[in-house]
Amino acid sequence: MAPHLVFPDSRTATDLLTFAARAARLGDPAVRLRAAGGTLAVSAAPLSPRGFGEDTPTVLGMRFLRIDPELECDLVVDAGALRPGDAAATIALPDSGVSAAWAGISPPRGGWVPGADISEQALARAVRRGVDAVAAALPVSPGEDLVRTVRAAVWGAPDPELSGLVAGVAFAADALGFLGTDLAREASVRRTGTWTRVSLPRGHVLVRAGNPTGLTTVRTTGAR
Repeated sequence: MAPHLVFPDSRTATDLLTFAARAARLGDPAVRLRAAGGTLAVSAAPLSPRGFGEDTPTVLGMRFLRIDPELECDLVVDAGALRPGDAAATIALPDSGVSAAWAGISPPRGGWVPGADISEQALARAVRRGVDAVAAALPVSPGEDLVRTVRAAVWGAPDPELSGLVAGVAFAADALGFLGTDLAREASVRRTGTWTRVSLPRGHVLVRAGNPTGLTTVRTTGAR
């Protein structure tokens, strides 16, 4: 029998498949599945750097779902490979996982402080501006590399209407289905260090400013 995830009801299982289907249409189709204490954190990266030294910000979309309380896991799989299981309220996992550089980056669990809230209307407007800017910048038959470069430039740029957050926050919220039909609501914003979390009823968008190279400050050693 293929490995599978067990959910409390079919609706929650379908929720995961819907999130995975949306993630599969984005630049990086991988999803990270972390389960502990009866909660599954499922995340995807609508925007992330592709190579060492690239300044594209890391933008993650995340949802929390109820799951089998005995399950503990942390794995990354191809979003398109998730399938309904043979039993009700189960999801069959692929036989093997995938690698994704962004999956090795985990936002802090604590230390979040309130920031200025953002309206869903502002997020929706940022999506329209970004879509128009990408369309205007691309030729009729662009190659994959050019599409990636343009998308990174547009969605990785700060948007003044989003309190300086990159436009990719709006892109992720829209692409993953976090924006509802009622745009009168406010999205709460929390910050800690280089991370910002934008929370909506349907999910969370997390963005990390900058991309540390892993190098530390040079320190003087030995006798002076």
